[in-house]
Amino acid sequence: MPTVIEQAVQARLIANAPRSREIPATLRYDRADPFAVRLVFPPAASLDGAEVAWTFGRDLLEEGLRHSVGTGDVHVWPCGSDDVVVEFHTAGGMALVQFEAQDLRLFLTRSYALVERGGEARHLDVDADLADLLREA
Repeated sequence: MPTVIEQAVQARLIANAPRSREIPATLRYDRADPFAVRLVFPPAASLDGAEVAWTFGRDLLEEGLRHSVGTGDVHVWPCGSDDVVVEFHTAGGMALVQFEAQDLRLFLTRSYALVERGGEARHLDVDADLADLLREA
């Protein structure tokens, strides 16, 4: 069984100027970081030509399929019955990205096959993580 899953998705960057546009993205889930999902946008999707990656809670993504959630840098909410909007905040500004809800549901279903909902703590290696932190200190 794999320990990492990735899923390519299409997103729509919502913008006023010059205009909204379709962008590719990749959703990533790693059993070694069981509470998190990673959303990666390729260099062509950013203003500075660098890859952009966001890591946030898997539960935030799941809850955002049903109702508006989020505090801080990432907010997620349903947009109609077929889409979901993810809002990202940085010191330099904000971006709104729209996804098809079915793509996000498929990704979450695949992630729950890897690590069941509520079973995330069983996949953490707290001793190894603590040892890593102490080595870095």
